[in-house]
Amino acid sequence: MTLDGATAARAKGVSAFGMLMAAFGLLLVYLVLPNAGTVLRAARAGEGTPGVFTARERTCIRHPGHEACTLRGTFRSDDGAVVRPVVALHGSGDGLRVGETARARDIGRSSTVYLPAGSREWIMNLALLSVGGLLVLGGGLHRVPRLLLTRRR
Repeated sequence: MTLDGATAARAKGVSAFGMLMAAFGLLLVYLVLPNAGTVLRAARAGEGTPGVFTARERTCIRHPGHEACTLRGTFRSDDGAVVRPVVALHGSGDGLRVGETARARDIGRSSTVYLPAGSREWIMNLALLSVGGLLVLGGGLHRVPRLLLTRRR
């Protein structure tokens, strides 16, 4: 691209900062999309293999004004065909203690099972996907094909 071409591109709104924004947006989209199917399966109540989770270990991390706990244990499907010796229960909250059991669903995620009510992970994924899309549009990447066409003339 010549100096005149670079000046014309900047005049039409495609700057180095815009391209950087668009690249970051594409990175967000790239990171979120591969996980979309799993997150959607987790969000739908009743999806996956039903079974029982037995809590074996509870670890908590305290932050100012907040405590986040993770329950790890075993999962056994209702028909006994699936036994997973070490999994975490997503969305366990404060109600379940070590040694207790809870109904859960295995949706195929390697280290996690879910409560039957579903998961809200999709909200964060949708937010990240939206931010990524806005960064791509705001960064001016949507103008690049038009600029390439006008350069060829």
